[in-house]
Amino acid sequence: MAASGAPAATVDAYISAFPAGTQSVLQDIRAAIRAAAPDATEKISYGMPTFALGREVVHFAAFKRHIGLFPPVRDPELIEATRAYRGEKGNLRFPLDQPIPLELIGRIVQARLVEIGREAQGLEAANPAPTADIAAGRRRS
Repeated sequence: MAASGAPAATVDAYISAFPAGTQSVLQDIRAAIRAAAPDATEKISYGMPTFALGREVVHFAAFKRHIGLFPPVRDPELIEATRAYRGEKGNLRFPLDQPIPLELIGRIVQARLVEIGREAQGLEAANPAPTADIAAGRRRS
């Protein structure tokens, strides 16, 4: 939230509302996400900094004692690596009094991009564009 109590309108505004130490951690996380998803855009969604690439890839947020990363990790190869950070709903909690695993965050973002790509391919396969049928004069049922 911004100093006025209203939700921040930009990621920069969100980060600047926190104490200097937390700002530094948030900037490091932002850079790790940006490195893993250089084409993603930044926005505020659900009141949190969010990176999106066609759809939302990852959200992060500062809390009193930790940084939260959302959504929950689903990649089987990363579940074990994130076990120590998992909250009760599967979202990740990185304690502010410990080093933030920036490399792991980058791997999580890369896995999300793969997951989103697979979902998009599945949707395209289930709903192929009708242009070839239309061009051939056929109706789709």
